[in-house]
Amino acid sequence: MGHRARTRRTVTAVALLAAAATASLTASCTGGGGTGDDGRGRLRTPVERPGERVDADSVLTVKIDNARAARPHTGLNPADIVYVEQVEGGLSRLMAVYATKLPKAVGPVRSARESDLELLAQFDRPTLAFSGAQGKLMPLIDKAPLAAQTPGTVSGAYYRGTGRPSPHNLYLRPDRLLPAAPGADALTTGFRYGAAPAGGQKETSRTVRYPATAFTFSWSADRDRWLVSMDGTPAVTTDGKRMAPATVVVQYVKVRASAFHDFLGNNTPYTETVGSGTADVLRGGRSYDVNWSRPEATEGTEFTTDDGEPVNFAEGQVWVVFAKAS
Repeated sequence: MGHRARTRRTVTAVALLAAAATASLTASCTGGGGTGDDGRGRLRTPVERPGERVDADSVLTVKIDNARAARPHTGLNPADIVYVEQVEGGLSRLMAVYATKLPKAVGPVRSARESDLELLAQFDRPTLAFSGAQGKLMPLIDKAPLAAQTPGTVSGAYYRGTGRPSPHNLYLRPDRLLPAAPGADALTTGFRYGAAPAGGQKETSRTVRYPATAFTFSWSADRDRWLVSMDGTPAVTTDGKRMAPATVVVQYVKVRASAFHDFLGNNTPYTETVGSGTADVLRGGRSYDVNWSRPEATEGTEFTTDDGEPVNFAEGQVWVVFAKAS
């Protein structure tokens, strides 16, 4: 758990749970855009509405495009956590979480998904920056215990880059949403940092595949980091720096069909991050077989050995790659 009162997060999560129930009952199998996004990734002119209340003591989370046309990314390396999830057509999206440092810019920013609400419930009213969402999903986002920030809610926080075509050119200026990074106490994830656990197996490369995307993490002893490649190409940011987390977690989860589809009729996968299962923790050139548990959406995820001992991560950025459990 984090450093804040559990009661506050439990109460605010009631709206999230109600929203999830509403989604199952009311969402249809048609695509279509909502506020900010037209369902094809093209930014609409949204209806202006008052900005959500931003909690300066909570994390900033940003939904990031990961289509090939969206690479290289901007502002990913300062993120404390990068979540990787499967979306329509076997592709992937990233969610970057910022607590200890804010980049000058981050992107390309893209739309939110239903399973983001469950994942984000572990934080105390996080700010979610995204381009928009399907029309039937936006009411659920509005009810969730978070501050939703789209181009239609905040003036001047987003801009279009000139180096690539829409929709892969929408960027966020984080300082227009938060005055400063909230600090490590905002990371109510359950993650622990410290010495590596005993045992493990030597491993210098791991590839995780989605139907249309592949991530490879290669251990660099010189840098004491895992070097990221995407679809066989080294992943660098727009400043020329290689993406290189200190810890990589391959978390095996249930991935099921959601109540939503894209404009082509492809179902949007729902990644279940509440529950329990197994995971592989990669750190220091070794792989550790561990168990994960997250009983409630308002709690972080605990990683333990078979004998119940907590598993520490290496200090630095963590990538969590959600892989479908067999």
